[in-house]
Amino acid sequence: MTSAGRIPADRGLTTRMFLTGLFLVILYAIFGAILWEVFKSFVVLFVIIFGLLFAQYWFSDKIALWGMHARIVTPEQAPQLHGAVDRLCALADMPKPRVAIANTDMPNAFATGRSPKAAVVCATTGLLRRLDEPELEAVLAHELSHVAHRDVAIMTIASSLGVLAGLMTRVMLFATIFGGGGRGSRNQSAGQLVILEMMVMLVSIVVYAISYLLTMALSRYRELAADRSGALLIGRPSLLASALVKVSGDIARIPTRDLRKAEPFNAFFFAPAMTHRPGQQSGQGGFSLSSLFSTHPTLERRLAQLSQLEAQLDQPR
Repeated sequence: MTSAGRIPADRGLTTRMFLTGLFLVILYAIFGAILWEVFKSFVVLFVIIFGLLFAQYWFSDKIALWGMHARIVTPEQAPQLHGAVDRLCALADMPKPRVAIANTDMPNAFATGRSPKAAVVCATTGLLRRLDEPELEAVLAHELSHVAHRDVAIMTIASSLGVLAGLMTRVMLFATIFGGGGRGSRNQSAGQLVILEMMVMLVSIVVYAISYLLTMALSRYRELAADRSGALLIGRPSLLASALVKVSGDIARIPTRDLRKAEPFNAFFFAPAMTHRPGQQSGQGGFSLSSLFSTHPTLERRLAQLSQLEAQLDQPR
């Protein structure tokens, strides 16, 4: 898989995206078998799996903008934001995505869309208010790297399976509680149906857990990849580090109730809306249970990578 323009492909990210896609195909097959066991209908199977997948993939940008209460803006409405995107797209030699603004005090940004030609880059009003122009360009370079790497599409597909498995778990739970024996043939006992529903619910939970962990692992690596590409695009990793510190610090001051509204989009944000309390995450290179479920690498790890890049760029050639 290649990237757009002058933002090179990240081999590590490409490999992880391929493996994640392969595992997702296997999980989709398993989940399709579950749905067939429940509904015994190819029509239902097609509508549920391919319908949701198509909707998530094709309308992912509209869903994200709607969920964040964001709106597409013109160059006349947001000249500073459009100017920064124009300069970066010219530098990266890539198509210009649509530009949006989300009206929220939480300082953040995200990119969404199924391809570079159908992408949207969105910044919040809180981000525009807090960052100076070079720092804003650094954040936008990070988001444009996501677009060039095409990792948003695979993240959307991965999250779709999690949504589907979660819905099926709830359906089976309610069927078990309130009774669903009418779906079985006449010679099946109610006890057998309950066992079947419990098995389907158990497998759905396992599928959900595996897809969730796959999504989180890919999400953490893709953030590091976008940090690298974005920093190299602007040639100043220290600017991205400065923006990252400022955004992470200011997010911590936003009321928790406001952050929870944005938490479903955590994996797509420049910096996570909801983070673990200090001391819960391990340090650089360490491992903890909380880090396994994190959408982003630790702040320390991201800053360490940017510091290393800065040192490499400063070395005489």
